[in-house]
Amino acid sequence: MQLSPAAQRLHRRLTEPDADHPVSWEDGPRLSAADLGALLPLAYRVTDGGPAFSARTIVEDEVRQRQPSFSPESCVALYEALVDGLTRRKWADLCLAAAALLRCPGGAPTAALAAPSRTLIEFMAREGRIEHPDAFLAVAGLAGMDKVAGMDAVAGIMEGRQESPAAAERDLVMSLDPAGRALLAEIGPRSFGSPPELPDVWERLAAMPAYVDFARSTLEAADARLAAIHAGEIPYRADRAFGAAETGAIGRAARLALFRDEPWLPDLLDRLISRVAVAPTTAKTLPSQALLYEVARAVERFPTPEAITALRTARTLTRHAGVVKQLDRMIRRAEPGLADRVEVAFRMPDLGFGPGGRLEVPMGEHRAVVAAGEDGEFALSWWHSDRRLKAAPAALRKERPDEVKRLRELVKQVQRQVRTLVRALEAGFAGEAAQPYGTWQEQIAAHPIASTVAARLIWEAEVAPGEWRAALGGLKAELGAGEAGLESRRVRLWHPARATLAEVTGWREAVAEGRVRQPFKQAFREVYLLTPAEERTAVYSNRFAGHIVDYRRLYAMFKARGWRADMLGPWDGGVAGQAMRVLAEGQWRASFYHDYLYDDPGEHASTDQVRFHRRMGGEWREASLAEVPALVFSEAMRDVDLFVAVTSIAADPQWADRGHDRHLGYWQAASFGELPPSAEVRREALARLLPRLAIADRCTLTDRYLVVRGDLRTYKIHLGSANILMEPGDVYLCIVSAPDRDAGLFLPFEDDGRLALILSKALLLAEDSRITDETIIRQIKG
Repeated sequence: MQLSPAAQRLHRRLTEPDADHPVSWEDGPRLSAADLGALLPLAYRVTDGGPAFSARTIVEDEVRQRQPSFSPESCVALYEALVDGLTRRKWADLCLAAAALLRCPGGAPTAALAAPSRTLIEFMAREGRIEHPDAFLAVAGLAGMDKVAGMDAVAGIMEGRQESPAAAERDLVMSLDPAGRALLAEIGPRSFGSPPELPDVWERLAAMPAYVDFARSTLEAADARLAAIHAGEIPYRADRAFGAAETGAIGRAARLALFRDEPWLPDLLDRLISRVAVAPTTAKTLPSQALLYEVARAVERFPTPEAITALRTARTLTRHAGVVKQLDRMIRRAEPGLADRVEVAFRMPDLGFGPGGRLEVPMGEHRAVVAAGEDGEFALSWWHSDRRLKAAPAALRKERPDEVKRLRELVKQVQRQVRTLVRALEAGFAGEAAQPYGTWQEQIAAHPIASTVAARLIWEAEVAPGEWRAALGGLKAELGAGEAGLESRRVRLWHPARATLAEVTGWREAVAEGRVRQPFKQAFREVYLLTPAEERTAVYSNRFAGHIVDYRRLYAMFKARGWRADMLGPWDGGVAGQAMRVLAEGQWRASFYHDYLYDDPGEHASTDQVRFHRRMGGEWREASLAEVPALVFSEAMRDVDLFVAVTSIAADPQWADRGHDRHLGYWQAASFGELPPSAEVRREALARLLPRLAIADRCTLTDRYLVVRGDLRTYKIHLGSANILMEPGDVYLCIVSAPDRDAGLFLPFEDDGRLALILSKALLLAEDSRITDETIIRQIKG
C-alpha cells in the first residue's frame, strides 16, 4: 500500500533505526487509519530504546486514541509481530490481536492467522496469562483450540459457580466464531495498547439474539440471587454477593439492555439496584458495592429516566455515607447523557398527578395536596375543608402513618424526576436536540409533571424549513392548531445564541415582567462568540487562561458539571491535566487545560487553553475553533467561565488580608477587572431588578460596578467578583457575606449565588449608618 509522507518517515525510522531519519510528534496526527495498521506491526517489534523507540511511541499513542485499519497483509504482520519475541516478553497483547479482526475492512485472513494464533494460545495458556479471556478465546478460535483454551479460560473465571453469569457469558462466547468473540472482547476489560471501542459495537451486539437473551437472563439471575440474600435463603456476607468476573458480566448485560431500552428493564433494574444498595440487616454495608457501581456506570453510558430514578432511590436507601457521595457523582454524570438519547430522555410516569402537576388525596375529613409552586418546586400541604394546616394532623400521623410517609416519599420522588428532566433539557442545548411536535406534546407539554417545567421555558417550532418561531410554554398558536402535518413539526428549546439582539431583549423582558422563574438560565443565558484573538490562535482559546483558582473547588465543579478529569497534586505526573466534556450527542469534545501550583497558603491551580475535538470515524480529531458549532462552543465556554468565576481566588474577599503577597497582583486585577460574559448577564439582570428595590434611588450601574450611595460613604460593588471599593480613593472593603435581607425580590433564573451576594451587600451598604458589625464599621470609618 502507498504510505503517506508522515508514515514513510516513521517507517524508515522503525526499519532503519541506525540511519538518521528525523521524525516529529506532529507526524502522529497526520497518519491515516491504514498508515496506523501498516506501522503497528513494525512498532510492536521494537523493544530497545533508541531512535526507533520514539517512532514506536508515536504510533502506539495514535493507536490508543484512534481506529487503525488493517489490510490482510498488515493483519498477518501484526500476529507475526506478536509471536516474535514471546519467550523474551513472556506476554503478547491478545486484545490488540482480537481488535485487528474487527478492523480489517476486507475481512480478516483467518487461514493465514491460524498458525501464529496457535503459537500465541499455546504459549499464553502455558504461562497462565489469561488476563483478558474474551480476547484469548477469540484468538483461540482462529487457532482451532477451543477445547484446551476453553478449559483454561473458564477455570480461571467461573469462581466455582456453575450458575455464574460469568460462566453463562463464557458459554455464549464459545458458541461464536472468532469475529463474534472479538466483538465481546471489545466491550470487556482491555489492554492499555488497545484502540478505542468501535463506535458501532453496541449496535452490532444488539443485533445478536443470543447476546440479547443472555443479557435478560443474566440480570434476572442477579436479581434472584439478591432476593434470596434478602430473604435469608443465602447467607449475607458484605460485598461478597458477586465475584469480579460476575460483576463484569452483569455490567455488560445491563449496558446492552439499557442500549436497547428493553421494556422489561425498568422494573427489574429498580428491584436489583434497590436490593444491592442495602444490607438485609441493619448494617451499613452492601451485598456488593462493586455491582452497584458497575450498574451505575452502565447507566452513565446509556441513561434512561427510569434507571436514573432507580439510582436516586438507591441513594436514599443505602446506609453507607461513602456510597451516597459516589452515587451523587455518578447520577450527576448520567443525567446530562439523557440529552443524547432524545427517544428516551423525557419519558416519565405521571405518578397519578393531574393537569398542572397537582395530586389530591382525600383522607377522611382532611385532604393532602401535592402540587408545584410558582418556582416549580413540589410540596405537600394538608387541608381541612378550605383551611390550610401547618402540618399533617396528629390523628392522621397516628392512624395512617404509612399513607403519610408514602406522600412524603412521593414528593421526593417527583422532585427527583423533575431534576433529571431539567438537567437533560439543559444538557441538550449543545446538540440542538429537536423532536417531533407530537412527541414533545405527549411527553413534555401535556405531561402532568413535565409540563410544570415546560411552561417556564421558551420553545421554538419549525414553521417552515429553516424558519423557527418561539413561544413561552405552549406552541399551538404559533404552529396553527388545525394545520396539517402538525405532529411531525420539529420542536426544540430556544437559545439566545440563535436569536437576534432584539429577540433576546424581548424574551428577557417577558420573563422578568411575567415573573417566570425558569428552571435554568435560558432567557438570561450567557452567549460566547468567537473573538478575533481566537481566530488568530485558530485551534485553541486563551480567553480563560492565566487565572489562579482554588483547585479543590475546581475539581469538585468538574464533577458537578459532568467534566471528566484526573486529580492533580504534588506527585509525579500530577502537575498538568485537562478536564474534558463530551457534547452534542457525543460528536464534540471540549478540553480545558490546567496546571497544579505548589502554593504555601493552600492548593491552587492555574488555568490554560481550551481546545475542541470532533469525533470522526470513531476517533477524536482536533478541530479549529471556526469549525466548532456555535452552540457547542458557547456551552463549553460557559462552563469554563463558570469554573473560573466561582473558583478564582478573586472571588475570595479575604485574600488581600491574609498577610501574604503570593498571587496578589492577579487577585487585584481579577477582582476589579473587565467583566466576563457571565457578569455581563448579571449586569443586565440587575438593570431590570433594581427599579423594584426600595434602595433604587441609591443605586447606579456602571460598566463594571453597582455603585451604592450610603449615608457614610459611596461603594462600588464589582459585578464579577462581588468585591467592594469605597470612595473616595477606591479603598478596599472586606465583607465576606452580608445578612440575608428579604427584599421580596423575584429572580428569573436559578442564581449561582453571586447575584444574591451583590444584592445583599447593596442592601446592607445603602443603610451603612445602621451597620453594627465592628469589623465593617472600622473599615468604613477608616
